[in-house]
Amino acid sequence: MDTGYWALQFLNALQFSMLLFLLSIGLTVIFGLLHFVNLAHGALYMLGAYIGVSAAASFGSYWAAFFLAPVGVTIIGAILYFTLIERLRHAGPMNQVLVTFGLIFVFLDLVRMTWGDIALGLEAPAALAGSSEFAGISYPTYRFFIIAVGAVVMAALWVGLTRTQIGAMIRAGVENGNMAAALGINVNRLFFLVFCVGCALAGLAGVIAAPVFSATTGMGISILIPTLIVVVIGGLGSLEGAIAGSLIVGFIETLGAVFLPEVAAISSYVLLAAVLILRPQGLIPARG
Repeated sequence: MDTGYWALQFLNALQFSMLLFLLSIGLTVIFGLLHFVNLAHGALYMLGAYIGVSAAASFGSYWAAFFLAPVGVTIIGAILYFTLIERLRHAGPMNQVLVTFGLIFVFLDLVRMTWGDIALGLEAPAALAGSSEFAGISYPTYRFFIIAVGAVVMAALWVGLTRTQIGAMIRAGVENGNMAAALGINVNRLFFLVFCVGCALAGLAGVIAAPVFSATTGMGISILIPTLIVVVIGGLGSLEGAIAGSLIVGFIETLGAVFLPEVAAISSYVLLAAVLILRPQGLIPARG
C-alpha cells in the first residue's frame, strides 16, 4: 500500500464525509432548534437527485439541475412545514417519528409513480469530466467538486452562524428558545428559515450525488442511518459537531470497508453506542 493508495482512500472518505455533512447540518440544526425529529430528511435527499435528473433532461444542462434541485426541494419542504411540521412541533417525539417515518414511504411511492423504480443517471458537466492528479494518483474531477462544494458550504455556514446577526439569533434559539422569543426574536420565522435551509442542503446533496451514485428509490433510506449517527455523535444543533461527526463516520465507513470489511457494517453502530454511553450529549453539543 503506497502513498497513492492511501491518498485514494483519503479522498473517497472525504467525499463521503462532505455528503454526510450537507445532510447532517440541516438535520442537526432542525433537531436542536425546532426539537423536531424529521426522519423524512433522507427522502428530501432522494427528491433532490430525481428533480435534478428531470431538470437536466429538460434544460440540457447539469448546472440547471444543480441550482433548481435545491429550490424544488425547498418548495416541497415549505409545503411540508406548513401542512405537517408546524402542527407536530409540540406533539411529542413519538408522533413526530411515526409521521415522518410514514412520509418516507409516501415520498418513495410518489417517486416510483413519477420516475419509475429504476436507477436514473445524471451526467456530470463537461468541465468536470475526466480526472485530475493528486498525490501521484488520478482521481475523478467531479469528486473533487463534491469535496469543494462541501467545504464551501461548511465555510459559509460557519461565517453565517458565528459572524452574523441571524447566526446569533439561531444560536440563541438553540440555547434557549423561550428566552430568545422574550428578547423579541421571531422564533417561528427563524424556525421556518432554518427548516428551508436544511431542505435546500438536502436537495443539493442529492443532486451532486446523482452523477456518482445515480438516482435510486433506496438512496434516501440508505443515507438516513449514517446521517442520524452523525447527528447523535456530533451533538444536536452544533455546526462543529456536524463537521466532526461527518468526518468521523465518513472515514470509519469508507476506510473500514477497505481494511476491515468484516466489521465495517457495525463499526459506526459501535461508535454510536459508545458515545451514547460515555457522552450522550454528543462530542460537541450546542447546548451547555
